[in-house]
Formats: sequence, C-alpha cells, structure tokens
Amino acid sequence: MGQASASADTSRPTGGLGLKTYRKPKEKPPSPPAIPTIAIFYGFLVVNALAAALAPIQDCDEVFNYWEPTHYLNRGSGLQTWEYSPEYTIRSWLYIVIHAIIGKAGSMFSSRPSFEFYFIRLALAATCAACETRLCSAICKTFNPRVGIMFGIVMVSSPGMFHASVAYLPSSFSMYTTMLGMAAFMDWRGGLKTSVGMMWFGIGAFVGWPFSLALMIPLLAEDLALSSLTGDVSEIIYRLLDGIVRSLLALVLQVAIDTFFYHKVTVVPWNIVYYNVFGGSSRGPEIFGTEPWDFYLRNLCLNFNVWFLLALSAGPVLGLQFLLQGRSPTRQSPIRSMVFAAPFYLWLVIFSAQAHKEERFMYPAYPFLALIAALTLHTVLAYIGSSDPTKIVGKIPAKLKLYVVGLFVILAIDIGVARTIGTYSAYKAPLEVYARLHEAEFADTEANVCLGKEWYRFPSSYFLPKGMRAKFVKSAFDGLLPGQFNEAKIGFGFFPGTWLIPPGMNDQNIEDPGKHIDIEHCSFLVDSHFPGVQPSEVEPNHVEDAGTWEEIQCSRFLDSSRTPLLGRIFWIPDLEVIPSRFRRQWGRHCLLRRRPRTS
Repeated sequence: MGQASASADTSRPTGGLGLKTYRKPKEKPPSPPAIPTIAIFYGFLVVNALAAALAPIQDCDEVFNYWEPTHYLNRGSGLQTWEYSPEYTIRSWLYIVIHAIIGKAGSMFSSRPSFEFYFIRLALAATCAACETRLCSAICKTFNPRVGIMFGIVMVSSPGMFHASVAYLPSSFSMYTTMLGMAAFMDWRGGLKTSVGMMWFGIGAFVGWPFSLALMIPLLAEDLALSSLTGDVSEIIYRLLDGIVRSLLALVLQVAIDTFFYHKVTVVPWNIVYYNVFGGSSRGPEIFGTEPWDFYLRNLCLNFNVWFLLALSAGPVLGLQFLLQGRSPTRQSPIRSMVFAAPFYLWLVIFSAQAHKEERFMYPAYPFLALIAALTLHTVLAYIGSSDPTKIVGKIPAKLKLYVVGLFVILAIDIGVARTIGTYSAYKAPLEVYARLHEAEFADTEANVCLGKEWYRFPSSYFLPKGMRAKFVKSAFDGLLPGQFNEAKIGFGFFPGTWLIPPGMNDQNIEDPGKHIDIEHCSFLVDSHFPGVQPSEVEPNHVEDAGTWEEIQCSRFLDSSRTPLLGRIFWIPDLEVIPSRFRRQWGRHCLLRRRPRTS
C-alpha cells in the first residue's frame, strides 16, 4: 500500500536551482493561505475599482491610441493617430476589439458614452485583481504566506499600481499576463509548467507589448536548467514546443484580426520592434523625446517609495542572508529567489539604457518589483525577529521590534496614499469639465469642441455627446497631431476608417497643418489658466477673454509652476495653518462656449 502511494507521486523539483537532486516525497496537502483567496481578490478589486473611478489619465497615448479607436468601433467616430494608418500598421486591432466588445456590453446598461468608458475601466480593474490574486496565491504557496501578504500590501498601496491597474495600455495588458506567467513558472505543484508560463508571456508580447517577452528569459532559463538535471531531452523539447505553439495561436488570431481591419496581411508585433529598434535616426522613439539615464530611478521612487528601495536591495540582502546563515527564510532556495529578482533588474537596465523613457514602460515589471520588495522585507524581518541571545538583534525586546516594523510599513503605506491622493486631486479636472455638455441644453448640439494647448489632456471622445467632435487649434506644439477616422458609411463596407489611408500622416512626428482648424469654427473650447504661466501669441489666455468666451464649467488644476516640490509630489491639505511656502497653488481648467457674435 505504501508502494502504491509512493508511485502515485509525481517527480518535482524541491527547492529551485542550487539543489542537487530530485526526490519523490509523499506530498502533503498545501496549508491554507493566511487570508482566504476570495478575500484577497476583493481587497485588490476594491482598490482597483477606486482607480477605475478616480485615476486621471496620465498618458495621452492611452487616449489617442486606444480609447479613440475603441470609440470609433463602437460609436462611429474618433481621432486617428499615424500608428493606425494602413501605411504603417504598428498598432493591433485585436487589442482594441477585446475592449470594444466589453464596451459594447456596457452600453446595454446605459447609452451615455462616459458610462461605457468607466465600464471598460471597471473590467480592467477586475481583470487586474484576478491576476493579482492568482500571483499572490502562488507566492503564499511557493514562498511564504507572509511574503504573499507583503506583496499584496505593496501592490495596493503603490501609486504606480493605482494607475497601471486600470490603464488602457498594452504595457498594462502585458503586466496582467506577466502576473499569470510568473504564477505558472513559480508554482511547481504537479510538475513544471513551462509551456503555460510561456503561453502567458507570449500572449502578453503578441497581443500587448512585444518587449515584455524579455521578462521571461531568467524564468525560462531556470526551468530549462532544472529540466536538464533529469536528462530527459524529449520532455524539454516537448514543453518548449508546446509553449511556442500556444503563443503562436495568439499571433495567428492577431494577424487574422489585423488583416480584416487593415485589408492587408501585417504582423504588428514585428512592425513595432522594427520601428523602435531599426527605424533609423529620423524615426524611432527618440523623436518623441528623451530623458536622462536616472529617469526610472526617480520615477519608481515616486511611485513605489521605500518598496522600490527594498526591491533594489533584494540582490545584496538575499546574498548576504545566504552567506551569513546558509539557509533561506522561505520555502525556496536563495538562488531561486534571485531568479525572480533577475527579470526586474534586467528590465530596469534595458530601459534605462534607452534614450526615450516613459512611465508606462515600467508597468510589465511592477509585479516583479512588488515580489522582490516583499522577499527583501521578509528576509530582513526573519533576521531581526531572531530571539538568539548570542546576537545583538536577539537582545532587542520583541515589542520594540514589532513597533518599529509596524511603523515602517504604515509609513510606506501613508506615503503611497498621500502620493495617490495628491495626483488625483491635482489632475482630475479633465475628467470633470465635459460633464455639462451632456445636459439637455447642449446634448443634441452638433458642434466642434476645440483643444489648444491642453490637447494632450483630452480624456477621449467618450466624454463628448454624439453630435460633437474634438478638433485642434494651433498651439506651441509642433509635432504631429491625430486626425479623424473616416466616418463614411455607404459603399465602403465595415469600418472604412481602419483601411482607408488618412491624409497628412507620417512616422517622423512632422507637423501637419491640416490637423488644425480655425478657432472661429469652434463652438466650444477647452483651455486652462495658470497665474504662474505667461500667455503668448500662439497660446493666449482664452479663459480670461470674457468678451469672446463664456465659462460653462471650470475645475481647479494644480499650477506646478508656483507649487513647491513637496506639494507637487504629495497631497497637502489646503489649510490656513500650513505655511504658504508649502501649500499647493491652483489654476483653472475650463470648458468655454463662444458667446454669440454681436452685429
């Protein structure tokens, strides 16, 4: 009977790289997680739902490259960037279609466009929460429940995740699939899951962002190294081929969808890589702006505060712990912990070396950052929690240690929350000022809503009534603005705007004057007024031009030119007791209506 039981067990690695043998123990049933899985999911969902309802859109690329094409598919109009021109095809319609289907389902509950916007955001929040829960559960089972709890705290308290969790961006989609891929590579119960992990990273790369595939390299290398210990070459080849085939199925679906919309066969992931890596000096990401090498260090400090510092120190801390104590405080070997730290370091080095940098490029690596920050904190807690009287740390009273650790965690959470509230309160105006357009007085009007110097803050056509269109007037910006999707409906088949070549597009960010209209053709105008910013001839102060424009709705907007550094970074309450040199200063972001012309 004992032999039968033993033969039923499947062979699996027992501790990661660094262990010399495989063994076939009688597996004990996994211990229940410290927190029920459903409670973990609801915790993530609540925070993500708040982000869906409140988070400002931080990147105009999210609006013009993703919200606008979705609005075109579902509502027949939208702004079109050069990336969607059939001449260049470096954006995939598969990613848009997925969200358009969700949005169309949401429109069954309300015909208001903004409801569809928030319905899609809520779906993103739930999807992210499910992925976070899957990874958190795998961490609890594989490493330690305390590591899983710390991972959850990092994820829900960080401003970076608050925005990334519901951002309609391929890098956020790749972040979701990265979490699922991590969980597959991490959880060895029942054997290695190489093909499943490869599938999730492959889907993230093909449907989302191709460069996210680099995060899989250390994890795949570990699995291949472990497989080589068995000497079963055929099993290694089978798992690799299985993972490749699963990933390629996503690519085949993508090519089919893009062929339908572009009316030509195109492989968008390759187009993205080719343009960004082999585009040449007059093309490529650098023409859209460059940043110094330490941009991501500063950005991650803002978005993850002390958690980022813990993540950076993961390598040294884990190495010292192994050298000093020779064992791991988790169920996995220190080397395996380092395997899961490697993707974040690799990602940070790769993208810090690029001249063009944007916050969203870090999104796929956020789960790795949170995991290794949790591992580092757990390792430190295991050391200072020692009660060995022969060590200095063992002589410190346990209650004092608890107070210090608790204060540290609470401080980290408070810093993150203060940053999140500060960002929301400072930049929420663009999501508010369009509300009046949906009132009976304006809702059925056919009109142009014009954008000047605030063009990049436009939250999408989902905030405009059906008969209104967003248009651009000349501002100081001298790059290429979006055009309009072709709205032809008769004689051109389905979605002609996706395959008819739009005028005035180029891949070199060269301004096209045809994207502007004369301000005299604007019935409404969105503009801002900041006391600390001087108007110019090309960007006059329309808000103060009461003779031409009438204020319909204004919301306060942070005046960064007059606000001190601390007020730009964190939320500071507007209280009289706070010295003026620390208080935030405000401007106004306004929706204006042209006054009737007098004869």
